[in-house]
Amino acid sequence: MYLRETRRKNKDGSVVSYLQLAHNERHPDTGSPTAKVIHNFGRAETVDREGLARLVSSISRFLAPDQAAVASAGGGEVEILDCRRLGGAWTLDQLWERLGISTAIRRAADGRRLDADAAERVIFTLVAQRALEPGSKLAATGWVTERVAIERMTGLSDDQAYRGMDFLLDALDEIAADVFNSVAHLLNLDLDIVFVDTTSTYFETEGADRVPERAHPPSDDGAGSPPESGAREFGHSKDLRTDLPQVVIAMAVTRDGIPVRCWTFPGNTADTAIIRTVKDDLDGWNLRRLVWVADRGFASAANRAYLTKGGGHYIHAEKLRHTNAEAAAALARPGRYRTVAGNLRVKEVHVAPGGAGDGDGGARTQRFVVCHNPDQADRDAQVRENLVAHLSELIEGSDTWAPRRGDELVGSLKSKPGLRRYLRRTQAGLLRIDAAAIKTEAGLDGKWLLRTSDTTLTPEDLAAAYKQLLAVERGWRDMKGSLGLRPVFHHREDRIRAHVQLCWLALLLIRVAETATGDTWRTLAHELDRLHLVTVATDHGHVAQRSALTAAQRKILISLELPEPPRFFDFTPADG
Repeated sequence: MYLRETRRKNKDGSVVSYLQLAHNERHPDTGSPTAKVIHNFGRAETVDREGLARLVSSISRFLAPDQAAVASAGGGEVEILDCRRLGGAWTLDQLWERLGISTAIRRAADGRRLDADAAERVIFTLVAQRALEPGSKLAATGWVTERVAIERMTGLSDDQAYRGMDFLLDALDEIAADVFNSVAHLLNLDLDIVFVDTTSTYFETEGADRVPERAHPPSDDGAGSPPESGAREFGHSKDLRTDLPQVVIAMAVTRDGIPVRCWTFPGNTADTAIIRTVKDDLDGWNLRRLVWVADRGFASAANRAYLTKGGGHYIHAEKLRHTNAEAAAALARPGRYRTVAGNLRVKEVHVAPGGAGDGDGGARTQRFVVCHNPDQADRDAQVRENLVAHLSELIEGSDTWAPRRGDELVGSLKSKPGLRRYLRRTQAGLLRIDAAAIKTEAGLDGKWLLRTSDTTLTPEDLAAAYKQLLAVERGWRDMKGSLGLRPVFHHREDRIRAHVQLCWLALLLIRVAETATGDTWRTLAHELDRLHLVTVATDHGHVAQRSALTAAQRKILISLELPEPPRFFDFTPADG
């Protein structure tokens, strides 16, 4: 049934409109719909509009509030009161709930003197801000108040944000364990292999922090494994900013690329202390079997020994240059490669402790896998050829140089090891291309070397597992880039640690979204943020309605197994 307008043209050219209440019936012979008039209201310009409004009002009494809002908005003046981005925050909120993160936070808050629901909403808001529009906590207060629609969150103060961060850090172990169990069960994660890597992030400040009594820097041997802390200290900077204090961040990622835990340490913490803290925390999660995959920065004898305690295993990369005796022996061992993929060949080698002789496969034998990528070997050879050609130009005519000029050139190459390794000096002090170094480097083209304590994994598994470490490196890029890990708008060590945990939770959400959809979060967020929540006012009240879903947005929600957001979020009738 509907209100129908018909028009008739008079002989003088004027048009007269009539309003009728009608409904469609199918013709018994043709089956085509035919309009049947139930009531004639008369000419449109003379119709009793107040009577029509009373009719609408009487019908609305039998409708749901959102249906009544649609009906009432059809008449009278409509004013748009507000328009906010909805899609990205709503999708993250649904994932947050589905992955059990909201439940874990509320459960941790139950035993504390705070509103569990309010604390959960605050933490989610800060996480969503990192994923959608990174900024300071002060910027988050304006973001949630003016720019984005988050359910059950109409405003946020900076005090609420800081209290939420303090709670998150205080309950971190409990929350992280619950989140891990929920995510692992829901996503059926492969937990046999866990990738661990570290990075550092620096601070634009002149000096280091005073280290708290409970967080003294560890000794070089890592003894004592100090508590996790966030104090800014000078240390080895992976950002090449040794002039600035920093913190060290460690992250554990599954084979599927899902980050399951994140840690923050003082900027001068030794790798051994990081390994001990991370391993001890993960051991508390009662994983069935754990194989650590880490880059060459962790490949020390002390770290390997600690990782094998309690039946654990490791896969480590070894340095190809200036390496230990066992790794050097593995690289020098002859043998046939076996092709395991289109661009990957592997060779398994067993080496006795200390590199003396062949290993017999016993308990102390060191197991290595030499991996070779022919495509990468061609690229390495071309890069070396270019470097040698450039070096040849630099030393051309150097036999006639004064000794001081030669010393200056050699000194300038200390910061350029790629060039320096191909230069040698004769006994007479002349500069020459080092042919022996070129031959040695050619033997390393396209290769990397893995050491493992696990005897059950095949060489193919080992090579594939290590290549997945790129997923961790991509996580660091996302943290420092799209999630705005830096700059850190905090100086207190506890707030720094809480900030890193917010970034971890944001990375967890976006990585789950990327894995399910096969698309980047940047593309997903760009499409989802086209979905807006619009609040309009009519004579009959206020209604908040989302914009229509696009085909791309529906595809994203289907991939994530999430329902469509409701069409109406709020309806407030006018007074009287």
